[in-house]
Amino acid sequence: MKNVFSLSVLVIGILSTMVGCGSDEVKPNPVDFVSANPPSGSTIQPDTTITVTFDDAPGKVVVNPGRATISGGRTVEISGPFTAGALTITISWGSASHELHYTVVVPEPGTEGMVRIPAGEFEMGSNDPEARKNERPVHTVYVDAFYIDQHEVTNLEYQQFVLANPRWQKNRIDKRFHNGIYLGDWNGNEYPAGKSKHPVRRVSWYAAMAYAVWLGKRLPTEAEWEYAARGGLAGKKYPWGDLIDHQRANYGNVGSTTPVGKYRPNGYGLYDMAGNVWEWCLDEYNEDFYSRSPRKNPLSGRHSVDWLINNFTDVKPNGGDVKFYRVLRGGSMVNDPSHLRVAFRIPVTPAFTIEAFGFRCVKAIP
Repeated sequence: MKNVFSLSVLVIGILSTMVGCGSDEVKPNPVDFVSANPPSGSTIQPDTTITVTFDDAPGKVVVNPGRATISGGRTVEISGPFTAGALTITISWGSASHELHYTVVVPEPGTEGMVRIPAGEFEMGSNDPEARKNERPVHTVYVDAFYIDQHEVTNLEYQQFVLANPRWQKNRIDKRFHNGIYLGDWNGNEYPAGKSKHPVRRVSWYAAMAYAVWLGKRLPTEAEWEYAARGGLAGKKYPWGDLIDHQRANYGNVGSTTPVGKYRPNGYGLYDMAGNVWEWCLDEYNEDFYSRSPRKNPLSGRHSVDWLINNFTDVKPNGGDVKFYRVLRGGSMVNDPSHLRVAFRIPVTPAFTIEAFGFRCVKAIP
């Protein structure tokens, strides 16, 4: 009996040792780096904030150079300012590390608050089951580099314009350039209280062009807008991917705008490229334009970019002829998700405006 007891103790001891050895070899899964926004390889400005996402809470994070701020359980914001030129940021957490590489460019005069979009090719249009006829065929387009506003033009920014340009004020604008509800939620030259950082709305194509030209800018072409909206992603439905929820954008008949910059930016660091307010584009609307679009810097219509900048008030405002329509992109707070797709486009007469129409500007790079 004694021998049996001794043998049992020996067996238990061996098993305990084996289990112990196995436990020593099993380590918890490390927290992994998932993504950076803007992505590594992008051109950024000295004051750009880089948002880094992990697959779990990383604990203490150290970056060099820069400053790390935990903005959520799995999200860390890296801020500078960064020095112009090639930039390598080393992120360290736990026993892991990751490098990000950027080119830092000091913004040119007049491009403050704008993002430099690199020249390149992309597939314009959509073959998505929800795609409409005017989104086809998908075709390859090349666009030169350009700057685009990081966010939609706000009430405060537009107020500065109307104060400096009385002819575009609510009570003075020429009847040719609006449909009677221009700046409908303003009281004279005063925007709604508490809405300084909300996008200006009820703005016609003419008024949007007037604002842009005042600043030495213009409205984006459809190709520029879609290229920027895609944020470096290929073939995705929305500026961030293929799925949408109310943590991504302002949409779904909510009836009110939200402050610009509330939602996460896309891969180029641009806010509200889907939802909040529709955004005017430079182009004349043509349903079949994609079937014969030029490959490089396409612009639909009879006039050049320079002509439109210098003569936009001569564009025929109404008349019911679709060839005089301009294009709106991006969807708004009152639309369903299908209208927020990056390829979705609608025609509207340039004098027309409603509560959901706004805009952002671009600036060409010489």
